[in-house]
Amino acid sequence: MLASLALLLGLPLALATEPPSCAPLVPVTFDDATVPRLLGQWTYIAGASRYPPHLEELKAVKHAVFSFFPGSHEDELNVTESMRLNETCVMRNNSKIHVFRHNSTLVHVDDQVFSMAELIQSDKDLLILKHFNTTILGLSLSARTPNVSKEHLEEFKAHLHCLGFTEDDVFFTSEKEACPLPREKTGEGDAEPQLL
Repeated sequence: MLASLALLLGLPLALATEPPSCAPLVPVTFDDATVPRLLGQWTYIAGASRYPPHLEELKAVKHAVFSFFPGSHEDELNVTESMRLNETCVMRNNSKIHVFRHNSTLVHVDDQVFSMAELIQSDKDLLILKHFNTTILGLSLSARTPNVSKEHLEEFKAHLHCLGFTEDDVFFTSEKEACPLPREKTGEGDAEPQLL
């Protein structure tokens, strides 16, 4: 009897210490306002993935800024990217994002490499993408500015936790690693970014 009483009294305490349940990530349903909202410049902040090619890229990206521009039709975006991959600054302006409104999916095409993602509902100045390749998931965070609020970062970390990622799985970029703009030199030995 004493054991069952202790069990009953301890049960609310045990339930109170359990982590909060994870709400499913809610993708944005694409409409006529979605694509224009994506246009402009974004700063890549952080990402996590278990897909080996993406994981290698996440480890190499030290800083990245990218911009979306209207493409040749309404469901296509042109992408320009400026990034530091390890010690090398790279500029790309030859990739595209295809928007599939029927399933609210974005497909990034770069040198015949395809990456699929869903835009997750969040603040208008955040770009949280759930990347998927077959059954392997990843999550990335970009923002309109190089810095995000503590609340936005906690939101992203909560999403990562719900997908089974730990803090050790997350790779962050640093504003200190930003590449100089073309023709901008910051000191001796700085080279102009390579155009790919």
